[in-house]
Amino acid sequence: MTSDAILARFREFMVGPSRFMTLLSVFELGIVDRLRDTPGLTAADLGKAVGAKPDAVEQLLFLLVKEGFVAYDEGFGGYSLDQLADVAESDLKRALAYMNLIKVTALRQLFYLTESVRSGTVVGLKELYGAEGTLYDAVAEHPDLNDSWLTLMNTVTANIDPWFFANVDVPSGARVLDVAGNTGLGAIHTYQHKASPGLRVTTFDLPEKESEALENFRAHGLSEHLSFVGGNVFDEIPKGFDVVLIKHFLDMFDKDDVGRILDGVNKSLEVGGEVHILVPVYPEDIKETDNYNVDFFPAFFIGAAMGQGGPQKLSTYQSWLEESGFKVTKAMTKDSGEIPPDVIPVQAILSATKLA
Repeated sequence: MTSDAILARFREFMVGPSRFMTLLSVFELGIVDRLRDTPGLTAADLGKAVGAKPDAVEQLLFLLVKEGFVAYDEGFGGYSLDQLADVAESDLKRALAYMNLIKVTALRQLFYLTESVRSGTVVGLKELYGAEGTLYDAVAEHPDLNDSWLTLMNTVTANIDPWFFANVDVPSGARVLDVAGNTGLGAIHTYQHKASPGLRVTTFDLPEKESEALENFRAHGLSEHLSFVGGNVFDEIPKGFDVVLIKHFLDMFDKDDVGRILDGVNKSLEVGGEVHILVPVYPEDIKETDNYNVDFFPAFFIGAAMGQGGPQKLSTYQSWLEESGFKVTKAMTKDSGEIPPDVIPVQAILSATKLA
């Protein structure tokens, strides 16, 4: 690749943040909704409808016209939806949830990415919110972070859990522990997908999640089957379980902490017990172009969420499980053809058995 070609690729990165916010702002202003309801509106019409100067509306729409999302009629100066008209509103809603998460929890905080890498802390959260710790600590105190993060996480869980549970085995009557199960949605899904006589599912997470989790169990009529144990995975994981689930969690940590978690899970399981892990993964060939985990997660976890972490290759997780005394029995990545094209995470399942 020539120097000019490399510099041209640099230009793609330079305009990335402005392209992102231009597209999102057109949705946030309600311009797309207005054009869906009334095609042919001029910049003046749109400005009046959304409370903005027509000049500013026109500037934003130049990019959407360039990309073919919106059409412009040179004759009378009216705008209408072009390619956007063919996208289902439910699909747009999902894509916009990702974009809102990026805006609220990442875009501003990543201004401090370099400092976060050096310090191993999420510097942006401290600078912008006065928050010490991680994003998952900050969401408890800041509704804007919580709403953006929780809305998407619940959507992601609801969409991926059917695939996860279709590909893991939970024996009849098993004692199941959902590690870092937040407010119980994963435990609820576990029982709904794997119900059997005597099945018990326990959510394990920080004590402050307990009241909301118990209320969620009651709301779903599952209180007699589900329970909550408060604690920290780095102190001790509850013992005496047949199956442990770890979903949306291991990628938050670097190797040393992942090893501590897996060692704790090993101790919590009976011999022959199983752990099932759901985690986004990098492709074995890191240059693969249709996997965007590499594009997003390193900066997100280090600069906006944890100050550390990020996904690994499937083979790396396999080796880490083996180092912690497990025999890997399944390692599979979700077929990219089954993932909506706007969705970033490419998820994988790893199942492993505790050795004697």
